[in-house]
Amino acid sequence: QVQLVESGGGLVQTGGSLRLSCAASKATFNRYLGWFRQTPGKERAFVAAIRKNDDSTYYTDSVKGRFTISRDNAKNTVHLQMNSLKSEDTGVYYCALGDAIVDSREYYYWGQGTQVTVSS
Repeated sequence: QVQLVESGGGLVQTGGSLRLSCAASKATFNRYLGWFRQTPGKERAFVAAIRKNDDSTYYTDSVKGRFTISRDNAKNTVHLQMNSLKSEDTGVYYCALGDAIVDSREYYYWGQGTQVTVSS
């Protein structure tokens, strides 16, 4: 079983930055590392993903140009650099391992989540 542990969440003002990290306990054959965001009463929503074989990156439209996903293969770690944060970026952020880009049902391993709160 793979365990994912997120870190780096917190409280930040509008326009600020945060860097989330997610460490996997071991390497897997899953093709994508992803980040999802969940707010109260809503489903987890795709934020960003990176394909492990070539580091191709994918973003939901609302974060393009502001967020950057990257990974450190040697450390089984994925990062999400979040800049120019907005109040609508608030939520619990989950990292995940899976075999699709956007569909959360195709992600099989999930972290425990880390809270990001952006205040105005």
